[in-house]
Amino acid sequence: MTISPRANGHVTILDLAGRMTVESSTERLLALTVRHFLSEGHRQILLNLEGVPQIDSSGLSQLVEAYTTTTRQGGQLKFVYVTRHVDALLRITHMDRVFETFHVEAEAVASFSAHGGSRA
Repeated sequence: MTISPRANGHVTILDLAGRMTVESSTERLLALTVRHFLSEGHRQILLNLEGVPQIDSSGLSQLVEAYTTTTRQGGQLKFVYVTRHVDALLRITHMDRVFETFHVEAEAVASFSAHGGSRA
């Protein structure tokens, strides 16, 4: 998996690409990347999952860790362009009730509160 960061206004977008599985896992790369941006004061993070064709329980745990870390530090973490496979996994595990997902990036970015603290 690779992660390419970019900004859209006050939101940090992490474009994820590659499988998020135990076999292809880069040890905690997502969690480390999220922690890095949080440490720099970025509190509104959007994960673009368009490039993630497959995810298993290992990948799901990475998403949960990123979400938990962000919310514990007063931030928000949301998803955009969730692939059909990932969407099915989120529904099966009932994580679709926890994670906020969007089909359009502009709507996802607009959903973050402007006062939510993009930088400390």
